[in-house]
Amino acid sequence: MALLEELAEALAADVMAAQREFGEKAERLYVEVGNYIGTSSPSLQEAFMTACRLHMAADRGRDFFETRLKALKGAA
Repeated sequence: MALLEELAEALAADVMAAQREFGEKAERLYVEVGNYIGTSSPSLQEAFMTACRLHMAADRGRDFFETRLKALKGAA
C-alpha cells in the first residue's frame, strides 16, 4: 500500500533527523515512536521501523564510505 509506505517514510525521515540533531539524548527515539504508533496501527509500526532501519543502515554505510574514501585519498 503506497499510502502506508509514504506515511512511514515521512515520519521515519523526521525522527531520524531529530535523532541526528539531539544525538545520544534521542538515540532510541525511533523505538519510542514505533511503540507508540504500534498501539493504533501495527502495519504502520512495521513500515516505520523498516524505514528507520534503512535510514540508519544508509547513514552507517555513508559514514564508512566517507571514512574509507578519505583513507584512500590519503594513501594516494
